[in-house]
Amino acid sequence: MHEIRYWAEDFTQSPILWLNGLAGTGKSTISQTVVEWCNACCQLGSSFFCSRNLSNLSDLCVIFPALAMQLARRHGIVRSVLTPLLQSNPDVVYESASDQVEKLIVKPLRAADVPTLIIIDALDELMDDTTQSNIISALELWIEEIPKVKFLVTSRPETHIFTRFHTLPLSGLAITLALHDIAPPLVDDDIRLFFEHELSKLAARNGVDNWPTAAQLDLLCSRAAGLFVFAVATVKFLGSSDTRPTEQYAIIAHSRDSTIHEGAVEGTHRGLSLDSLCTSVLQASFRDNDDEDDAIVCSILATVVLVTRPLPLSTIATLTGLEAKEVMSILQSIRSLMMLDQHVRPFHKLLSDLLISPTRCMDKRFYISPGKFHSEIALNCLKIMNELLEDGVRPRNHTMNSDAELAFEGTALGYACTSWHVHLAEAREGVSALIPTLLRFLDEKVTAWLKALSISGVVANPELVLNKTIFWSREVRVNLFQNVCQYSPAPN
Repeated sequence: MHEIRYWAEDFTQSPILWLNGLAGTGKSTISQTVVEWCNACCQLGSSFFCSRNLSNLSDLCVIFPALAMQLARRHGIVRSVLTPLLQSNPDVVYESASDQVEKLIVKPLRAADVPTLIIIDALDELMDDTTQSNIISALELWIEEIPKVKFLVTSRPETHIFTRFHTLPLSGLAITLALHDIAPPLVDDDIRLFFEHELSKLAARNGVDNWPTAAQLDLLCSRAAGLFVFAVATVKFLGSSDTRPTEQYAIIAHSRDSTIHEGAVEGTHRGLSLDSLCTSVLQASFRDNDDEDDAIVCSILATVVLVTRPLPLSTIATLTGLEAKEVMSILQSIRSLMMLDQHVRPFHKLLSDLLISPTRCMDKRFYISPGKFHSEIALNCLKIMNELLEDGVRPRNHTMNSDAELAFEGTALGYACTSWHVHLAEAREGVSALIPTLLRFLDEKVTAWLKALSISGVVANPELVLNKTIFWSREVRVNLFQNVCQYSPAPN
């Protein structure tokens, strides 16, 4: 971390740092830590955490617009450059990576001239090798055109990514830090020191003497097996409950091992899995739940995991139809697995990967079937738009000045307007419940939706969205084609 902080603050060094490592070595954990540090010192510009399991987090059409919108939220000058560009050319999101970088990142940041760090985590999780290489090429082409900017890029050391970062002229613009090249004894020593430091503070806060013992540290280090992310998740779990950390430790000590975990390298079993740790947290937190309680927990987890961008807790509550206090209570009980600040998101993408995998999710009470819960979220988005959108110039209760335009995205209505179609495209179970609500939206609310998009300055292509709706209706064999095809409007 010290090396990364020194690089981020020193603008005489290369503008790109490629942090690479095998699965579970802590790339995303480091990225999250850098995000927190940069937020504290006001240097973070934007960040994007890729995931191949979620189409909205692995698509080139999303990554640079998402980074640009975050920059706009933080810097008024960026917003003043970006807004007219998007209004005049909303199709920029479908242009090449190079054109997107130039128009959405380079021009606004040149105007702002502020020290900025941009993080792209898990580049290898984007949809294909070509997309990943195109992004690196775009950074190579434009990085020297942006003053005072640093890009932290993390990924596994895939061959095509390694080659791009080590060929001229990019090699002069980037430095490389490989986590897996650090000698295993040094990693193990660091993990043990981390456990000793963090658990001693935890013991002092809870009045626990002579804990952890050397034997207990040995067990935790053995199960971490060189995975720093396991150590961080373990400490969060041990300190996350109102019970004593020794009781939390007992849960870990008695958890069964598994051969399925992110830390596996070429199938080698390396002790207690991260999957097993997450499962233990969920089971301990919700051991007394009945079926109805489990359904509520899954609805909240699915919303956190499947939404297209991190959302405030109040928005998650509205999307799930629950009280904010109830949502907070449930998330607090698994706070070792969550980042609960202004926006709610999983502590690590391993949680998302685990919950949506029918083979990895060892307790089926917590399995999130993407096809089922995308249907649920799409239905809730449509209900929100049907209730709140009006045919007037503005959505009800939303006055769009420059600040409110940015706030609009964080509301349930703003999220519904910009993301309903993403969830609809992935809906596969319980789709019959969607039909009447979708038909009402198409019959009564499309014009109001278009106006909401227009005045909010949100990047969107309404015609493409409606075409995708037609495609979805065909795919799920619902006879909506005639109802949908009459709508092909564009914003005024």
